[in-house]
Amino acid sequence: MCVLGAMSAPLGGDRLALDITVETRARLEVTSAAATIALRGPTTAPATYDVRIRVGDHATLYWLPEPLISTRDSTLHQTFTVDLAPTSRLLMREGQLLGRSGEPPGHLTTRLTVRRGGRPILDQHNAYGRPAPAWDGPAVLGTHHATGQLLLVDPVFDAPQESRVIGDDPAEGHAVLTPLAAPQALIATAVAPTPAQLRDLLDSALAYAYESPRAQVEGQR
Repeated sequence: MCVLGAMSAPLGGDRLALDITVETRARLEVTSAAATIALRGPTTAPATYDVRIRVGDHATLYWLPEPLISTRDSTLHQTFTVDLAPTSRLLMREGQLLGRSGEPPGHLTTRLTVRRGGRPILDQHNAYGRPAPAWDGPAVLGTHHATGQLLLVDPVFDAPQESRVIGDDPAEGHAVLTPLAAPQALIATAVAPTPAQLRDLLDSALAYAYESPRAQVEGQR
């Protein structure tokens, strides 16, 4: 499924929502035709974009849209609420570009809440751009303009995995792949100068996650 019209919204004051249900044993890939661009609107009110996802037993969802771009003077609050059945699989990639070329970003907040079998496995909140404190400091983005994450939930991850740092040159960006407290769940978080470099880092994290022999076989099914 491809989401169209992504470049036309959200504008300030917009209230957008997307509901996706993947039924038992179904398989769905969601992409977008272009980047989503958060823009200043005719009102100073913030825009909201709420995505609600449900994935049934033995079902699979690949969430692979183009990045979100936060432009000057825009304000967007984005939330993802994901409910997974215990035997479902999820590959979720999200990226944000903070400001277009030569401009600062607007104010962007994101929240990702994931439950599996009714139990929370991740509740993550990020904020970028003014008035968020220290968002461009060395402990967060530094000089980078692109950030994103890759969330993997897959029954094939039956053995504990160690955390891994990806990327040798901090100026070119880096990623960290780490297991969540819940079993069979991994998350990679990355920062980079450009969306293309961000995508490369997250692709590398995906390859590392499935590098065990069993994961390679099961991940191809």
